Amino acid sequence: MKDFNAEKEVNNIVKFIRDYYKENNLGGAILGISGGKDSGIVAALLVKALGRENVIGVTMPCHSQNEDKTDAKLVSDYYGFKLINFDLTSTYDIFKEELKKLGNFNETELKDSDINIKPRLRMLTLYYLAAMYSKIYHKTYIVAGTSNKCELYVGYFTKGGDSVSDISPIADYTVDEVIEIGKYLNVPKKVLYKTPSDGLSGMSDEEKLGVTYKDIASYMNNPLSVEIETRNKIKHMHEVNLHKFNTPTFSR
Repeated sequence: MKDFNAEKEVNNIVKFIRDYYKENNLGGAILGISGGKDSGIVAALLVKALGRENVIGVTMPCHSQNEDKTDAKLVSDYYGFKLINFDLTSTYDIFKEELKKLGNFNETELKDSDINIKPRLRMLTLYYLAAMYSKIYHKTYIVAGTSNKCELYVGYFTKGGDSVSDISPIADYTVDEVIEIGKYLNVPKKVLYKTPSDGLSGMSDEEKLGVTYKDIASYMNNPLSVEIETRNKIKHMHEVNLHKFNTPTFSR
């Protein structure tokens, strides 16, 4: 990390955002604020690039921890952008009630579907609000993604959920690099060093993955730098999730 220049990278990202907005005649950005470092850092970058008046953050609790909403407010208060709350708990519950009409399913059968519907509901909400605020404020809002390079490499995202965005400022940075960017941008420490989690499953990211983000970053740099068991796990996750990146299209 000694060769990583956070100031230079921030300037490059800010230029990238500004150039894209100018080229496409865009006006604002909307993003989900989870209370974690990735969304906090992306919000900070957007405020720096576009101005706080052009950034809208959204908290979208869905049987979530109250701490996440509190930490999201820490970020919005510090950077001064608008933060709205859109509670998805009852929407999720209604969906689950409708599902009962299809049959009686056990928890094991529903576990992955239950986890994945929540980020999909969140993305639906962000795109709805982006279109709504575009009409209200007479400028085009787009949805900003908050995934980092380590998450993307192993496919730790929901297809049709947090994989969907219109601009992705930190997708080429590892977790450690993202933290360095966050330190430079003065992201509140409680948020910057918070244990990464999806805020939905009750587990940390690394507990769900079975490997650390540091190991993923090391593997991407040199697969032989991590122990063979960890290496095989990362390789397997990367390979089985490749389908998330491409939609096979038949060409005549």
